This record gives sequence, C-alpha cells and structure tokens, in this order.
Amino acid sequence: MAETSAFLSALTTAQTQTADHIEQVVRGPLAEPMIYAVKGGKALRGFFVMETARLHGFADAVPVAAAIECIHAYSLVHDDLPCMDDDDLRRGQPTVHRKWDDATAVLVGDALQALAFDLVLEMSIAPEARLDLCRSLAKASGFDGMVGGQMLDIAAEKAATPLTMEQIVKLQAGKTGALITWSCTAGARMAQADVTPLQTYGDSIGLAFQIADDILDVTGDAAEVGKATQKDEAAGKATFVSLLGLDEAKRRAAGLVQEACDALSPYGEDAQSLREAAHFVVNRRK
Repeated sequence: MAETSAFLSALTTAQTQTADHIEQVVRGPLAEPMIYAVKGGKALRGFFVMETARLHGFADAVPVAAAIECIHAYSLVHDDLPCMDDDDLRRGQPTVHRKWDDATAVLVGDALQALAFDLVLEMSIAPEARLDLCRSLAKASGFDGMVGGQMLDIAAEKAATPLTMEQIVKLQAGKTGALITWSCTAGARMAQADVTPLQTYGDSIGLAFQIADDILDVTGDAAEVGKATQKDEAAGKATFVSLLGLDEAKRRAAGLVQEACDALSPYGEDAQSLREAAHFVVNRRK
C-alpha cells in the first residue's frame, strides 16, 4: 500500500506542529539544544497521538503529541551518550553531546522528560483523562517500559549468550514498543474510551517498527538512515534479522502490519491514515 498525500501531509503536520510547540515553550540556556534535539525526526509518535485523537473527536492534540516527541527525543539524547551507545550521528546531524558536551546532553534529556508531563497537562480534557495520560506515560517511559527495555538491552550486550527470540520481543516491547503503543492509545485515553483496538494496533506497530530498524541496520547506509548502521552485527548482538534471517524478518514485519490494520476495523475508513502509517513503518528507509 502506497502512502497517500493525506497521510504524508498529516505526518508533516505532526513534525512541524510538535517542534513549533516545543520551541514556543522552552527558554533559558537549554532552549537551543532542546529544540535541536526534537527537530529532524519523523514525529511518527506525534502523528499517532494526533490521528487517534482525531478519531475520538479532538481536533487539536498538539500538546500531547509534543509531549511524546519530548520523551522520545530525551531517550535518543541519552542513548547516544558515550556511556550508552556512544553515537556521533543522529537524524543526519551530530548528536547533542557532540555538538555541545556530555553534561549538556544529560540536562537536555532531563529537561525534555520533565517538559513532557507539563505539556500533557495543557490539554483541556477531563481531569481523569489527564491523570490517565500522565500515569500511563510515566509507566510507558519508565522501568516498566522504555527505560526498562533499555536496561535489558545493556544487559544483553554483556551476556555470555545471545538473547532468544522471546527475550528480544520482551526487550523491544519496552525499549521501542511502549512509547509507540502509548502514542497509539492516547486519543482513546483523552476521550476515556476503550483503548483495546488501538492497544493491539500499537503493540503490533511497535514490534514491526523494531524489526524494520533491524533490517535497516543490515541493509541501510548511514547517509540514508541518518545514524550509524551495522553496529548490532559488529557488536555480536542478537536481532530479529540474526535470528530469523532477512527474508523471514521482512515476512514477520509484514504480518504484524496486517495484524495492526485488522485491529482498526472498529473505526472503518476513518482510520485509513493509520493503516497507511502501519505500512510506512516497515517500508521506511530511515
């Protein structure tokens, strides 16, 4: 399925509006590196927030979309540090600690994380919905979610034996999947509606996203992808590609996309952009 101009336009809108919103609210000595950290990405998580909000009758969910982009950007800034993945390139630009320094990068990540929750509280929705958004975001980004998955990834690098498929799925459900799933359920949470269909969609997309990342690490080049490639293979890490093979990894990703699209059936044609987003996740080149 080719992406339509409507989907690509919505994705561009998410990129522009989330970055602009963050730029409007930050100030002080960290403003420049914070804005630098959030710009240049796909804003796919922000798109999921805005699109699922639209499905539930919210025309403006930019603050919440900006919030998840802050959390995602903070995770990348910290992940790139020498004590973590030690990367020099992110989104085709020098990483924050290379452009500034390690201390600035740590503080930028800290500030973006704190800002995210402030942004969620901007939304004019029921107090119970704001509480649910904040609490679920804390869980998705913390030790039960993204940070916990990151810790499992670090432990895997030091393990005597490579991870099994079950262990990799668990790791990636936290490291990559938790924030994507949260983004996909945000609209339903705002409306205090059933999150089950979008939870299933998000879980499938999150896993497909990571498989696609593993495929890009093998088949892409740094100039196109915007970050270092083939690092996992060089480090001897078990990935979906190393365990399944390239062709089977692609088939697995395609199957997850189909599961995601099937989960959207309650929304009918109104969810077409989300279906196209699912295909974009596995067909992207960066």
